[in-house]
Amino acid sequence: MATPTPQTAPAGLRERKKQRTRDALIRAALELFTEQGYETTTIDEIAEAVDVSQRTYFRYFANKEDVAFAVQTMVEARFLDELLARPAAEAPLTALRSAVMVAWDDIGSSIESVIPVELHMRSYQMIESTPALVAAHLRRSSELEEEIARLIARREGLDVDADPRPRVLVAAFSGVMRVAGKVWGEGQDCSVASIRELTRSYLDHIGPAMDDDWRTD
Repeated sequence: MATPTPQTAPAGLRERKKQRTRDALIRAALELFTEQGYETTTIDEIAEAVDVSQRTYFRYFANKEDVAFAVQTMVEARFLDELLARPAAEAPLTALRSAVMVAWDDIGSSIESVIPVELHMRSYQMIESTPALVAAHLRRSSELEEEIARLIARREGLDVDADPRPRVLVAAFSGVMRVAGKVWGEGQDCSVASIRELTRSYLDHIGPAMDDDWRTD
């Protein structure tokens, strides 16, 4: 292995320092949001909690909304990476289910490298109870659903604007994910294992919920 040159070593240190600062801003912001409210927390307070300037804050985040959803964005990106990696022969729903299960297998450690999972849970509850963030969450979810639907359409060789199936499937999948997240956020077990198991259980009900005669249950 080559020895790092004087030119490359400092660059690596700078990147690690930037990542630590970004992570610290996320944690400070979410702690403040959950303790005193999103609307009443200022960017100056977040920056002060990390002992950086407001100018430094804006190097990492454009506004408060960006930092409020930073961990969720990380989770979504991990899921999309897994979905892109699924075998082409898998049926669309199988690919979606497998991608989210694999993502949850290792995303816990990624979350915990930034914030405690318990803080992630409280942040989810805070988002659900803050009108401005609920609106942002719905907008972001709609954008993510469209991205996933187009990805599924490409996998299946379909025109997403001519064939409704990718969007219908993704809408059902996303609805299940929202329900699982809501139940998890209202529960007492804040572990990654808990949200993973809830997700698995709820996804297992998509097919029966769509195909079975409920009156025979």
